[in-house]
Amino acid sequence: VQLQASGGGLVQAGGSLRLSCTASGRTFSTNAMAWFRLTPGREREFVAHIRWSGSPIYYADSVKGRFTISRDISKNTMYLQMISLKPEDTASYYCASQAGDEYIIPGPVTQPSVYHYWGQGTLVTVSS
Repeated sequence: VQLQASGGGLVQAGGSLRLSCTASGRTFSTNAMAWFRLTPGREREFVAHIRWSGSPIYYADSVKGRFTISRDISKNTMYLQMISLKPEDTASYYCASQAGDEYIIPGPVTQPSVYHYWGQGTLVTVSS
């Protein structure tokens, strides 16, 4: 499975962006997908998770009410709509997928190790 993330950019505080992550390859086995973000000097941070069926959906407390995760099965694409962006949202955003036909390391959906495939990061910069 290959994941291609896009949609990052420079935006002023209070603005919005929509990230996309398109999967290709063995996508028929996708069980769930998620967004994480990484800033220099910090660990990879969970942002949001969605089961490929559409639910359940989980968000990090820091983005609840501002970010919305969704997916379009017909396009094998996951989205992250971000509004009311803050400078602390500045990070490289990574998408990840979990395959239903591969061994899943036990753990919460917030844990990077439960996902099998990762896309390259897309940089989001929020200026104050």
